[in-house]
Amino acid sequence: MRLQPASISDAEDELRAWLRTFSTDRPRWGWRRAAIAARKAGWLTNNKRIRRLWRDEGLRVPQRRRKKRLTGIGTAVGAMCPIRPNVIWAMGFQFDTTADGHTLKMLNVIDEFTREALAIHVGRAINADGVVEVLDRLALVHGAPNYVRFDNGPEFIAHAVNDWCRFNGTGSLFIDPRSPWQNVWIESFNGRLRDELLNSWRFDSLREARVISEDWRIDSSANRPHSAHRGLTPTEFALQWTTTHQPQAA
Repeated sequence: MRLQPASISDAEDELRAWLRTFSTDRPRWGWRRAAIAARKAGWLTNNKRIRRLWRDEGLRVPQRRRKKRLTGIGTAVGAMCPIRPNVIWAMGFQFDTTADGHTLKMLNVIDEFTREALAIHVGRAINADGVVEVLDRLALVHGAPNYVRFDNGPEFIAHAVNDWCRFNGTGSLFIDPRSPWQNVWIESFNGRLRDELLNSWRFDSLREARVISEDWRIDSSANRPHSAHRGLTPTEFALQWTTTHQPQAA
């Protein structure tokens, strides 16, 4: 439990120190998420005060180059938007390297409705059997989704995913080649993973990459507030939705 400060001045000094620590621990999160986290930690404060102290302390999220917005023809991003959990899983590959220069390949899977990170499967190479194993493991926990949205896979993996969908009564939503804007939620997730972890951590081994990535996946779902969920984390939003829509007992 946080002790009450002796004065208003002491309270502000403590809050400033808390914000500095938060900025160090969460360098990519910014003052808005700091405000949410501060209130969860017990601080009685509003966004305006957090923003003022954040700027007074010189805290900021380092700038990153923005990619040009992709425009042109293609499937609309809003097509097939889910209205409940476990309707659409979005999947995509991402690449990195270990310190020795060898390739790491990641298969990322999220629930488009809750934004929960369901899996970050890390290997040196991930073939069709590896993709199916991840889908089977997730289906045992969550049940098979209504649809899987998938991109960035070679043809033999696409066929394996399509077969898995057919055997599990799941529809497949394959995006067009070189059209990442058609899989916007996994692209957004991949960007956060790159920004918050891969750009700042050098993996010494495959094992370390698996452990650290899994820790980040759990933390992202449990602790990272989303504006789309009005400041709730994906885990909190999923729990709230399930509680609200639970069938009433007779």
